[in-house]
Amino acid sequence: MDINEAFASPIHRKIIAFFHENQASIDTPRGVATWIGEERAKVKKPLEDLVALKVLVAHRTTSTTGYSYTRDTKLISKISKLLARSA
Repeated sequence: MDINEAFASPIHRKIIAFFHENQASIDTPRGVATWIGEERAKVKKPLEDLVALKVLVAHRTTSTTGYSYTRDTKLISKISKLLARSA
């Protein structure tokens, strides 16, 4: 999967948009699911897909994983353009 394929998926796009708009946040799968209005089971794989694409960073502990937005300014700029195009 690449970034363009991620934008083709409504759930991936919602997750990206959430973190793009809330760049300082770190949240769990449950929290992300609540914010974007999806079931937790449906966001787990997209979250990991976005970690693989380096859009998100996974902060793993023994009990849960928190996700935060990339700090890569080039990637953030590319995401801004893709979000503007898909709006």
